[in-house]
Amino acid sequence: MKESERIAGILQRLDGVYGTDTRTYLVHENAWQLLFATILSAQCTDARVNLVTKDLFRKYDSLEKFAAADLKELEQDIFTTGFYHNKAKNIIACAKMLLEKHGGEVPSDIESLTALPGVGRKTANVVRGNIYGIPSIVVDTHVGRIARHLGLTTNTDPVKVEYDLMEKIPEDHWILINLDLISLGRTKCPARKPQCAECFLRDLCPDGAAEAKRK
Repeated sequence: MKESERIAGILQRLDGVYGTDTRTYLVHENAWQLLFATILSAQCTDARVNLVTKDLFRKYDSLEKFAAADLKELEQDIFTTGFYHNKAKNIIACAKMLLEKHGGEVPSDIESLTALPGVGRKTANVVRGNIYGIPSIVVDTHVGRIARHLGLTTNTDPVKVEYDLMEKIPEDHWILINLDLISLGRTKCPARKPQCAECFLRDLCPDGAAEAKRK
């Protein structure tokens, strides 16, 4: 089987299992809420972030309130997401920059987004894909790990994985591949115990095929 055919087969099966609706697991009502929720999601589950932001976005219901927030108080508000000191500091600084340099709007271009405090390519691409519909590949731990299992990359650096996937995955699946590989990582392919024998991609996955041969 040609590599292009194998990749097309992977995408077709992912579409069949998870659908083709773009979605985000982080609850939000606008661009800055998604931006801050994504900052909070670093080293934290989306479920935990959603629990925190349910009250957080009621307490701080505008960029102005986040910009004026007391650091120690905000740290306590987001304590359970982990790394709360840096996250609180970055969110306050980010809110101030959005107000001062962008008129209170979240920019859509990668350069402006990654210039915001606490915003790397992953966070920027979440916003670009989910708010602005710009084809973007988000590489988190699930996406990077499963992309390596599937033979779509050999790299561990998230930026290099992003560019490998951009080269191999058709642009119309850039947003979907993020969501689908996260779903796969949470179900059939968890890091500690991949369920290769039960995975619907087993015959298209080099690591899955190798595991089947061992058994």
